[in-house]
Parts: sequence; structure tokens; C-alpha cells
Amino acid sequence: MQAHERITAAIRAANEAGRTGLVPFVTAGYPEPKDFIGTLQAVAAVGDVVEVGIPFSDPMADGMTIQRSSFEALQKGVSLAWIFDELEKAGGFDAPLVMMSYLNPLLAFGYEKLADRALETGVCGFIVPDLPFEESEEIRTVLEGRGLGLIQLVTPATPDDRLAMLCDASRGFVYAVTITGITGGDAGLPDDLAGYLDKVSSVAGIPVCAGFGIRAAGDVAAVGAHAAGAIVGSALVEVLERGEDPTGFLNSLR
Repeated sequence: MQAHERITAAIRAANEAGRTGLVPFVTAGYPEPKDFIGTLQAVAAVGDVVEVGIPFSDPMADGMTIQRSSFEALQKGVSLAWIFDELEKAGGFDAPLVMMSYLNPLLAFGYEKLADRALETGVCGFIVPDLPFEESEEIRTVLEGRGLGLIQLVTPATPDDRLAMLCDASRGFVYAVTITGITGGDAGLPDDLAGYLDKVSSVAGIPVCAGFGIRAAGDVAAVGAHAAGAIVGSALVEVLERGEDPTGFLNSLR
């Protein structure tokens, strides 16, 4: 099984067990670098796939919570090389890992080295929110050549022809952004969510996971009626910020 197929399989296994796939997001090294692996192990024990956020100085798709966590992690010396080293020392997790990173850290690291280190550390795919599909061929070729996935994002504003193209290109799952905006909002999920997720799910040949604005069990249930998985980011980062147990919070979303 290729690495990106592990992501797909994990979400499908959750669905076959009668539940919505859960994809928690943590900012690597936040709130304390020394707790990173312990936090990740706890989260991976509950989540079906885990998104590891790579701290970046200008996380433009993210709201204040993730911006703050990213800034603090950078201040404490967290880097992509450090993250890979920590993952390698940990020696494996219960869930496949996906890295969520803006393009600059990946470009600076080097795509070939990135793919090698990903395979060595259990990272199965990448989400790069500031990389347009039209500029993604170089990194996509390197990742797919190693069986790794580049997960594409779609939004309610994505035109139908582009939606089909992005779903076809995506590996692991399709990331359906629920709103046009940034992460961390508390306005709730949009009223037309069902129709949008049904449309994306009908086009995609792999699981669709919805993210942005998912904060409670009711949100996960609303998403799960129309998509394979729910991505929870800012709400989990806030739990960690308060020093609370991520396991209890994630179990409450079930």
C-alpha cells in the first residue's frame, strides 16, 4: 500500500465502523516542544488521520488561534527538520500523519529530501494551502513518485470544472473547506453545507473531509451526514493552549 493510500484506508475504515472519520490538527511543538510527541501520540490514538501543522511566519489561511500557536512554536525553535527528527525518534503512531505546511518551508527544505524524510517518519501526505494547482507540478511529481499524497483543497466557490480537476488530482482525501474565509471562526457551519458536501462527495473518487469551523460533536455529525471525515483544528489547539487533555475533547466529538 502506498503512503497516500494509508490515509484513504484509515478514513474508509472509520466509515465502515459506522462513524465519521476524525482528522485532528495540532501545531507541531505547541504549546511546548518537549511535549510534542506525547501530544501527537495522544491525538493519534483517537484520530483516524492526524494533521501536523508546520509553524510558519505568515499563515494566511489561519485565524488567530493557529497564527498564535505557529508564532509561539517558531519562537521556541521549532523547524521542519526538528519535526522530522522528533517523529523519527518516536518510531511510529497509531494514525497516518499528514503535514499541513505553507510552501516556503517545504521549498527551503528541498522536495526530494522532504519526500525521503516523510517516508522515514510516517508522514503520508501534504496539504499546502498557498500552492495553486497550476504551480504544484514539481512538488506533486516528487511526492507521487514516492507514493506520497498532495491533498487538494476545494471551497464552496470552486467552479464545477475546477472541482472535478482538483478531486481527480487529490491523493488521500479531498479537503473541502466549509467556508470562504480563515480557520477558527465560531459563526457555525453554513446553511448550504449539505448540498456543497454532497456535490464534492459525488465528484471525488476518494474520501472527502470537511474542515474550518468544526468545534463540537454536532458539527462532526452534520459534516458526517454528507462527507467521510471532519477536520478539527482551532478548537483542538485551544484545548492544548488551556493545558487540557486532548483525548477527552476528541472523544467528545464522537
